[in-house]
Amino acid sequence: MSALPTTFFGWVGFILDKYGTLFLSGVGVTLLVAITGTVIGFVIGLLVAILRTIPVAPRDPWFKRVPLKVLSALLNVYIEVFRGTPMIVQAMVIYYGIPYMGGPQLGQLQAAILIVSINTGAYMAEIVRGGIISIDRGQTEAARSIGMTHWQTMV
Repeated sequence: MSALPTTFFGWVGFILDKYGTLFLSGVGVTLLVAITGTVIGFVIGLLVAILRTIPVAPRDPWFKRVPLKVLSALLNVYIEVFRGTPMIVQAMVIYYGIPYMGGPQLGQLQAAILIVSINTGAYMAEIVRGGIISIDRGQTEAARSIGMTHWQTMV
């Protein structure tokens, strides 16, 4: 039996020797969750921001105004809930709560990517929406004057 290390760097070497492959595996999973979740979250945030910036005028017909107002309210709730609660709480609710309520049991990796994606999507939605709102009104009016739709203007 070998003697245990007595110095800090001795312990670092001992732990890396014994558990180094586990650490590398953990780094790989962490990078996978972070990169995949961020990319998916960016797409979610971009779509949510564009949907929240669709203009609604009082002269628009009710069948356009009402669904847009409801959609905007739902997206606002999504943003406030996921920005206002800690990610660990979201993880507990999604990983344990969905199966408890009768939904499917997600795998650990699937749940982690989903949680990071929807959390990042909520933050990205506000960042992108702030960027869209900061564009000079004249730019939007110019796009409208040449016949662009809202989607074309956002692109």
